[in-house]
Amino acid sequence: MGTGTFVNTGAIVGGGIIGYIFQRLLNEKLKTAIMQAIGVAVIFIGLAGALAQILVIHGTKISTTGTIMATISLVLGTLIGELIDIDNQFVKFGKWLRRHVGSADDSKFVDGFVSASLTVCVGAMAVIGPLQDALQHDPTMLFTKAILDAVIVAIYASAFGLGAVFSALPVFIFQMVITLLAVLINQFLSTAMTNGISLVGSMMIFCIGVNLLFDMKIRVANMLPALIVVVLYVAYV
Repeated sequence: MGTGTFVNTGAIVGGGIIGYIFQRLLNEKLKTAIMQAIGVAVIFIGLAGALAQILVIHGTKISTTGTIMATISLVLGTLIGELIDIDNQFVKFGKWLRRHVGSADDSKFVDGFVSASLTVCVGAMAVIGPLQDALQHDPTMLFTKAILDAVIVAIYASAFGLGAVFSALPVFIFQMVITLLAVLINQFLSTAMTNGISLVGSMMIFCIGVNLLFDMKIRVANMLPALIVVVLYVAYV
């Protein structure tokens, strides 16, 4: 149990280190270009994931579903997240890591840590993968996620530096908690709930891409409670 999470975490560290080594060979102009490219890619990853859940094709007609659920979940989840100020907790932890790894002068460390952490933690694979690993002893989804995350974090590290490598920590904690609580979670988690998690998570990934591409500050971490709200919405509405 947990094999897939260990592999996933190791892949993130390995990919991040490769990206960090590569980053040292780049000038600021190239780093900016890579960061913009990451933003474009992340926007389309989020958009594709959201549209896959929203669009419903019946013959020649295309309709949408889940928009009200997503809206309510994001609004309520963001309200909860703002009250708790999850984003600030991420930033504080990133600053603590920066001090303790000897990167106090690295201005991009925290941004790299927060952006990479959210990108690889948010999404259905981060939830369903540990469940399959724990309950069915099938880490296949997490192995696939490991490959994707290694590439994503390598690219992040090439633009932001060492901070992106430490996204392995929240991924490990998040997925191991789900693995350990798998029996309890699995009793309540339906296909509709996982689809909802995928939809809302993809919308958050889209927001991360917007932040990267347009240098905006959407506090995506404060949207994280929306993943819980969407499960409750599906369960009771």
